[in-house]
Amino acid sequence: MANSRARCRVCGEPLMGAPRLLYRDMPGTAQGFPDAAGVADDRGADLVLYECGACGLVQLPGAPVPYYREVIRAAAYSPAMRAFRETQFADWTRHYGLGGRNVLEIGCGRGEYLTLLQGAGVDAQGLEYAADAVRTCRAQGLTATRGYLSRRSRALPGAPFDAFVTLNFLEHWPDPVGGLMAMARNLAEGGVGLVEVPNFDMILRQGLFSEFIADHLLYFTEATLRFTLRRAGFEVLSCRAVWHDYILSAEVRKRAPLNVGLLERRRVAIADALRGFIARFPAGQVAVWGAGHQALAVIALAGIAADIRYIVDSAPFKQGRYSPASHIRIVAPVTLASEPVRAVIVMAASYSDEIAAILRRDHDPALAVAILRDDGIESA
Repeated sequence: MANSRARCRVCGEPLMGAPRLLYRDMPGTAQGFPDAAGVADDRGADLVLYECGACGLVQLPGAPVPYYREVIRAAAYSPAMRAFRETQFADWTRHYGLGGRNVLEIGCGRGEYLTLLQGAGVDAQGLEYAADAVRTCRAQGLTATRGYLSRRSRALPGAPFDAFVTLNFLEHWPDPVGGLMAMARNLAEGGVGLVEVPNFDMILRQGLFSEFIADHLLYFTEATLRFTLRRAGFEVLSCRAVWHDYILSAEVRKRAPLNVGLLERRRVAIADALRGFIARFPAGQVAVWGAGHQALAVIALAGIAADIRYIVDSAPFKQGRYSPASHIRIVAPVTLASEPVRAVIVMAASYSDEIAAILRRDHDPALAVAILRDDGIESA
């Protein structure tokens, strides 16, 4: 059974039940090569993988390897990989209009891909935790900062960035959502990103059991990668397998805040229209028909409670009570006869036309009746 304190690294739900895989006597790290003096003391480690029952992410719940913040590439890239990256970066920067823009590589290592990004016409900068790797980047004339993105990260040097890339590094992060959220805080509005991880869909499909290693805490399928990126505040523009299906490559955009401007403009317009209608009548001579949630909200947000004599509603359980927040008496329809008013504003959503017809049929023809529509006040 999983440790009761172990939680999913992405969605935070407890990792329950038996592990999905248990590999014993595995290498403790991908970089832990003992020398002749230490080989006798080297011991294997158990690799225990859980699948989150909530979001589906397969993961190692234990502590990360000591160097998880660093990008270590044994070889920069083969000629074939270089050609692939040059074409990929050129297409990506052209598609999103990134020429001359500032682009951050998270986990830039010794600058292997920074040079290719520069060649694609962007102002490439790197973020790398290993101090010697940062020095190597700078010695090549590249811009690199020592650091690591975490949930607590705030402004990065050079921010806000127009775009970012992180290539086969996210799977090492103990808190992928926190790190990606930090990146989003350092992106300009509308900023884009290129996020790549090993393709767990392909690993499963082809039975590549040797792909598991303690360095990789997270094993992303397309579905769980999309979920992670969205949870961190990104819109996933595309996600596909590349490089002989070994890599999942996702293009993302910083999610824009919802545009609530129309809601506020509509509130102001409705409030003005209601006040204009009420002003046509003597004080205390206007009622509202409807004590549904929309009517209650309109009354409160329009600030007209003091001008409404009472609220009419057909529901017996509301009658004799008061509207929440605005504290207007709620009465039965017969009150219109015993305590007449000069005007009624109908706020009853889809029932408004039916109620307006009843008012015109059963009450004084001189009674002014108006219906609150989505975009204003309409005389009935």
